[in-house]
Amino acid sequence: MAEKTLSDDERRDIGRDFGEAVNMTPKELEEWLETDESKSVGQSDGGESVGHASGRRIVEVLRAKEADLDDDDYAHMKKVVGYVHRHSAQRPEGDVTDTKWRYSLMNWGNDPLKKG
Repeated sequence: MAEKTLSDDERRDIGRDFGEAVNMTPKELEEWLETDESKSVGQSDGGESVGHASGRRIVEVLRAKEADLDDDDYAHMKKVVGYVHRHSAQRPEGDVTDTKWRYSLMNWGNDPLKKG
C-alpha cells in the first residue's frame, strides 16, 4: 500500500467528483472497451490509446475497496474528472450517438447519453 499523502477530505472530494463523472458500471465499461468503436478513438502512439488504458484503470478503481485505493489511484480519479469535465464542455451539435466525441467520453467511463 502506498504512503498516504492526501488528506481524508481530499480523498472524499475526489471520490465524490469521480462518482459524479463516471456513470458507467464496471461491467458496462469493460464491455464497451472490447468494441471496435472504443478502440477507434483517442491519442496513441500506435498502441493502446490513453483513454482506452484509462478505461481499464477505471474498471480496476471501481471494483476496488475504498480502503485499498492509494494516492496513485486518486490521482487517476482526479485526471478522469478533469477529462470528463473538459470533454463534456466540447459537446458537438446534433445527435451524438455515433460520434468520436461520445466514444472518447465512454472510454473515460462517462456515457453522455445515459440517464440517471
